This record gives sequence, C-alpha cells and structure tokens, in this order.
Amino acid sequence: MKKKVIAGILVIFLIALIPLFVLKDAEFGGSDDAGSVVVEEVDSAYEPWATPILEALIGGELPGEVESLFFCIQTGIGVGIIAFVMGRFVERKKWTKAEQSFTGERIS
Repeated sequence: MKKKVIAGILVIFLIALIPLFVLKDAEFGGSDDAGSVVVEEVDSAYEPWATPILEALIGGELPGEVESLFFCIQTGIGVGIIAFVMGRFVERKKWTKAEQSFTGERIS
C-alpha cells in the first residue's frame, strides 16, 4: 500500500513538472486571460458591464501579489471547510460504531 501511495505521488509530480521542462517557451495563462482573448476576437467593441469592487475602490487593478494572496486565502478557507466536513463524517462513523457496540447491536 505504501509503495502505491509513493508511486502515485511521484506520478502527480511528474504530470505537473514535465510540461514545464518540455514546453520551455510556452505561455501558461489562466482561464480569465483565455476568455478575454476569445471575447475580443468575437466582439472587438465589447466593454465589461461591471468592474471588480476592490479595483473600483482603489482606482486601478490589484497587484498580482494581492490577487495571489486572495486566491490563497480563498483556497485555505475552502480546504478548511472540506476538512471540517470530512472530520465530522469520520467522527460520526466512530460514534455510531461505539454506540452500536455499547447497545450490543451487530456491526455490519
């Protein structure tokens, strides 16, 4: 089992790192960049109908570092919620097994 986990982690790292070395001159952009390029190709006169709230407050675009920070905070919150929910499921299973063994019911 341990060998399978290590092999899986190694495969994940290879999948992530091989494109960086094989495609040396490639540009890895996000979906926002790709979407804006497609919109400009379809309708060159398009103007966004809304601006991000923080950009409107500061009067310009957010620096890339701040955007990355917000993304990391959002990711951390999401991971925390997922871990909490999964932990609750594990604890519920433990409590159910303990309750069944206390009452003498058969555990399937």
